[in-house]
Amino acid sequence: MKIRRFFGKDMREALSQVKNELGSDAVIMSNRKVADGIELVAAYDKEPVAKLSVPPKPKAPVAKQSEGGLPTLSEIIGDDGPDTLRALLEKQAEQKAAVAQRVEAANAEAEKRAPAKPAPEVAPAKQETQVFDAENEEAELSGGGSLADIRAEIASLRNVLQFQLADMQQQQHSRLKPQQRYLLQQLCDMGISQTLAAQLVTYTPADCNEREAWLYLLKLLSNRLTTNNDDILTQQGVVALVGPTGTGKTTTIAKLAARYAQKYGADQVALITIDTYRIAAYEQLATYGKIIGCPVRKAQSGEQLADLLFQLRNKRLVLIDTAGFSQRDSRLISQLATFGQVSGQQVKNYLVVQGNTQQATLKHIINAYKSIDLQGCIITKLDECYSLGEVVSNVIEAQLPVSYVADGQQVPEDIHVANAKSIISLAAKLYKKYGLNHTNSSSDVNTAQAV
Repeated sequence: MKIRRFFGKDMREALSQVKNELGSDAVIMSNRKVADGIELVAAYDKEPVAKLSVPPKPKAPVAKQSEGGLPTLSEIIGDDGPDTLRALLEKQAEQKAAVAQRVEAANAEAEKRAPAKPAPEVAPAKQETQVFDAENEEAELSGGGSLADIRAEIASLRNVLQFQLADMQQQQHSRLKPQQRYLLQQLCDMGISQTLAAQLVTYTPADCNEREAWLYLLKLLSNRLTTNNDDILTQQGVVALVGPTGTGKTTTIAKLAARYAQKYGADQVALITIDTYRIAAYEQLATYGKIIGCPVRKAQSGEQLADLLFQLRNKRLVLIDTAGFSQRDSRLISQLATFGQVSGQQVKNYLVVQGNTQQATLKHIINAYKSIDLQGCIITKLDECYSLGEVVSNVIEAQLPVSYVADGQQVPEDIHVANAKSIISLAAKLYKKYGLNHTNSSSDVNTAQAV
């Protein structure tokens, strides 16, 4: 048995090459995707003989089975029936034409045999029409059946190819070394997504032991995590904090305003709230403003926000507190549209997320706020986290920089400039403290909650 490779831009073209060069008895050994299309590996017992003429196709071909149970090319694409849809339609048209000719001949013969009558009967003509309709319907059903067979064969071939590709991926995963499989599972248990974890594991040096490889993966994670280097407190402009309810946006704004007032003076910072839904939202922010010594304003529409930003244009920093809506709340869209009504002012938007948010929830949150340009994110409530890998994985995959992290309610102490190494180190410590033991027992988590 000899082996040959064939390349085509798609599966149909590759199969046609195999059929034309090796004949219908060729056996498809394997297939895979390449850069320019599909590669097929076919086997044959003897050299194909060049044919001077194409013999007529048999009406009832017998399916051939190659040695070893592998399907032959004729079993995959079939040798009976038209090879293309155009040929099938042409065949159907020829059948209709032949039926029409037979009916026309039958009508002419009936007219010759029928005696001349002043009022010809309608029944014979109706009978001939019924004969024509029956034969025409039979031809259409025959063509429709061929189309259905072709569709079924294509669907079957697609399912076989998908199964083969899935099997190839599983084989590739099983070929990983035991240490790589172990590290992949560790990353996934820490909260890193399967896709990101698989990418990182492939870069693991082969000569490292388990601990060295784990530290290497953590370093890769910290390199992938982008930070903004204290951009809010070192720059001027208008900053809005957005995010779901309960993430700590108002408290975070108070922390940032207090830090900015300590550095540049309370007269250089101002606060605006557009949260008209939460009870006492303005009063809470006004209390923080009174303690800091900076002005606090309230806007109920995009026009009012634009007017307030114009009045406060001489301030070095204006912080905007927004209402907290679920990513599935329709009011979120109207709030985001408010920023589009602010003309002449560039508003920098930062997404505030909790460090203990579930991975799927955080992914939907980031997608919900993609309609506005996000400069970065602030991770809050690190002191309440039992796992940090989920938020790390999501911000890395979304390419969203981290500006600050918050780990408490004290103003302004409990906010820090984001550092990639510190965040990844904390994620690893939380996994070591809670994640590894949580698989067997929940006593550690229950003890922490009781404290």
